[in-house]
Amino acid sequence: MMLTESWLTSLTPDTSVTLPGFQLLRADRTRDSDAPKLPSVSVSPSAEIVEGSSVNLTCSSDANPAASYTWYKEDVINPLSYQNQHVFSSILPSDSGKYYCTADNDLGQNRSESRTIDVKYAPKLPSVSVSPSAEIVEGSSVTLTCSSDANPAANYTWYKEDENSPKASGHNFTISNIRPEHSGRYYCVAHNNRGTHNSTLQLTVVAGKSKIIIMNIIRLTLVVLILITLLVLSLLTRRKKRIILKTEPNEPVEMTEVYSHPD
Repeated sequence: MMLTESWLTSLTPDTSVTLPGFQLLRADRTRDSDAPKLPSVSVSPSAEIVEGSSVNLTCSSDANPAASYTWYKEDVINPLSYQNQHVFSSILPSDSGKYYCTADNDLGQNRSESRTIDVKYAPKLPSVSVSPSAEIVEGSSVTLTCSSDANPAANYTWYKEDENSPKASGHNFTISNIRPEHSGRYYCVAHNNRGTHNSTLQLTVVAGKSKIIIMNIIRLTLVVLILITLLVLSLLTRRKKRIILKTEPNEPVEMTEVYSHPD
């Protein structure tokens, strides 16, 4: 049998031909341009991803020769790894984001669609603040604010120490017409379905300006009254001494006669 080019090209894929004196020939033209197909990405575990857990990203693509894989995180220039699996042994909130892989061989390259990793975590230590931040004066309005990094977003509850019932719910707790009895320690509890965390602040209310003026007037009045009383007592004491001196009889003066004796 004459092996011509036209005869060889007429063979269908995977056709076996037996020729006397020759080994088995197989015409296989299906793998001559097998660049990587669109890579598929899987995430394990497929359920909710929680801070501190182990997470595996797996990339796979049909290619011949076998593809090499590279992992990337969107908005990060440098590659993360050069294997078909990228492993987070203890995943962090900062690992949240979109990831993709590329598959490449000598015949080409293909990129997967991005997969989003959303790491859930309990509230971090809340930040608490007071507005206004200056001296809190009786009669003014004061707002306490609480915020915490959490996923899902935290809910907030305000308490005053030594009181069981909450004072308010939400980021802000506003006290209008504040009074000295509002002074004390307040704490905010940030909570979601992953846990809770709280922070405390001290609130000190000082008397209002009008009240301070009144108190100063009262103090000054008391000082003046005390001084007047002391002055009156001093005058009365001196007058009494003069009266006593005038009413006392004149004491006789004793005369002593001195005699001289002759020697």
